[in-house]
Amino acid sequence: MIYDAVIFDLLTALLDSWTLWNEVAGSADDGLRWRRRYLELTYGCGAYRPYEVLVREAAGDSGLPESLGERLEHRWDELLPWPEARQVLTALPIPLGVATNCSMLLGRRAAQRVGVPFKAVVTAESVGFYKPRPEPYRAALAALGTAPARTLFVAGSASDVPGAKAVGMPVYWHNRIGLAPSDKTRPDYLEPTLDKLAQLFSAG
Repeated sequence: MIYDAVIFDLLTALLDSWTLWNEVAGSADDGLRWRRRYLELTYGCGAYRPYEVLVREAAGDSGLPESLGERLEHRWDELLPWPEARQVLTALPIPLGVATNCSMLLGRRAAQRVGVPFKAVVTAESVGFYKPRPEPYRAALAALGTAPARTLFVAGSASDVPGAKAVGMPVYWHNRIGLAPSDKTRPDYLEPTLDKLAQLFSAG
């Protein structure tokens, strides 16, 4: 076996959170602007500030009503996994974990939307820091009891590539919507879907 475990980014690598944010915002352009500002806030704050507060602040900073934050929380259970996610993850013969930038409550709810069991669900709130700080990745590794070099990280956002690589994990970047890299760090695998992940393990 190539790896002993897989850790996933949750809200981008496994779930189509983009569509929900866009629907709540009212358009793809507003949703993207809101989401980008939210990412700037999380990456900039480092130590955990309540996820729900950052989402509301990001809406206001983007010229949108802060009440969109509450609307997003209300519709959180509408998050859908990417079409191939359940089949691919069910086929993986090793422990699976999650490291996600949100609150414990929303992280648990989002993980349930994937529809497969995870051995560990680590959130920014439970660790006290947001990715790409090293603490969330290390906490997920500790929960799974696996070494970084033997644990594949499946990134959804660009910042997870250097974040996970910095703690020694190989990275599969599921770049579904064609995001630009955040720096010169290269993932070990770059794919537009999760399908090659299953092939990787079947080949191993």
